[in-house]
Amino acid sequence: MKIAVNTRFLLKEKMEGFGWFTYETVKRIVQDHPEHEFLFFFDRPFDNRFIFSSNVTPLVLSPPARHPILFKIWFNWSVTRALKKHKADLFFSPDGFLSLKTDVPQIGVIHDLNFEHYPEDLPASPRKYLRQYFPLFAKKARQLLTVSEYSKQDIVKTYGIPEAKITVAHNGGSELYHPLSANEQEKVKAELTGGTEYFIYVGALHARKNIERMIKAFDLFKQKSQSKTKLVIVGEKLWANQPVERTFEELASKNDILFTGHLAIEKLCNYVAASKALVLVSYFEGFGIPLVEAMRAQTAILCGNKTSLPEVAGDAAVLVDPFSEDSIKDGFLELDSNKTLRQQLIKNGIQRVDNFSWDKSAKIIWSVIEKELKQP
Repeated sequence: MKIAVNTRFLLKEKMEGFGWFTYETVKRIVQDHPEHEFLFFFDRPFDNRFIFSSNVTPLVLSPPARHPILFKIWFNWSVTRALKKHKADLFFSPDGFLSLKTDVPQIGVIHDLNFEHYPEDLPASPRKYLRQYFPLFAKKARQLLTVSEYSKQDIVKTYGIPEAKITVAHNGGSELYHPLSANEQEKVKAELTGGTEYFIYVGALHARKNIERMIKAFDLFKQKSQSKTKLVIVGEKLWANQPVERTFEELASKNDILFTGHLAIEKLCNYVAASKALVLVSYFEGFGIPLVEAMRAQTAILCGNKTSLPEVAGDAAVLVDPFSEDSIKDGFLELDSNKTLRQQLIKNGIQRVDNFSWDKSAKIIWSVIEKELKQP
């Protein structure tokens, strides 16, 4: 069989959530199933390391799809023509975008519906596109996958999709994350903060990640505790975020907040493993991959108590109200001062982390693809 895959988020040195999901799951599927041919649809020149096996045929389809007008052209025309030309039996899209102009069976992964619940977090053009087209994609797909039970129920309720059409395949975490010895942690801290302990946030600087409340709460924590602990923020802006910039400039503790930008994965793993705790106080998440990676790194967690985060974090985190700066501040205080608590959270994370693996995710995804391929 010929299986076409949307691989437009496989971007060298620039991968975020969709890219890592695609990389980790599709790599395993392709390598585990040499009996099938896979057509990888890129929207720009690709790196050869993304051609995972000899049963992959890479194709670059124009135009580069990074704007709503170009989304329509790429998926409805470029993808549609390629599916027909190459006689694909199925189209799998790990970012949920589908063609509305083809009869080829399609399976999409809808990670979350943040744009339905917090449309103000997105610029007008992508917001309009996502809210107009994702209900159509959900109905067009033969089967849907998503990454948490929370997101599954959200799709069922918001779009009226039958539960039987949606399968949950949790995200995993990079296997590069691992604990560091005490000596190794001290070396990382010396490099990053001059030896001072720190909390760490990892993710895009997007509105739903709640960066503004996080840094305000950190400022309150510093004022209350007089702690020397710093806050390291790893990630790139998705869109201009002037409120965060203005808030940052007004903080009394701004000199204790470090923005690193995007980091190479090896360095990022070390930074997480040497931190006092990972902080993810988003008010909306479909999953929250950094939580799993913190568990792998044997790092305590401070996270929000909304949407999918409690489902993933379980008893490996201090849960706080992401809409309350005081609640987040109290979480900082508790984790900063209570070493016994941090050690218990780490122990709970070690026991929990095996629930989330890319191997399991890939097998679940393949079971859905295989079932569809067998349909008459």
